[in-house]
Amino acid sequence: MARIIAIDYGGKRTGIAVTDPLQIIATGLTTIRSQELIPFLKKYFAEQQVELIIIGLPKNLDNSDTHGTPLALAAIKKIQKEFPAMPLKTVDERYTSKMAKTAMIEMGMKKMQRRDKKLVDEIAAAIMLQEYMQSVN
Repeated sequence: MARIIAIDYGGKRTGIAVTDPLQIIATGLTTIRSQELIPFLKKYFAEQQVELIIIGLPKNLDNSDTHGTPLALAAIKKIQKEFPAMPLKTVDERYTSKMAKTAMIEMGMKKMQRRDKKLVDEIAAAIMLQEYMQSVN
């Protein structure tokens, strides 16, 4: 089987998570600068077999767009243009950053570690991916 990769796209940073090849566990992979997303994906796809990209679509509680929605939609267009054969699905990313911060507290991380926005983005991507995997099983 191939991996699934999850993208928590943001204006400055993008959190990335992946499954193991058997698609059992979602793990945070890294956080990159958002402008480096396409080169990162090219390199990753050359090294790993990936069958699906999921990307978080930011929405407000009333389902209206947030300030991040147009950014995510633009990233989706770039990904689809660069990798037309790769399936891509959008997922609801509401609360993933808050859930990531809660998880960091539960893991016993110190306050300085919890302030690391890169780590929050990576964990948020992993939560998004885990929720996606649970929804399809």
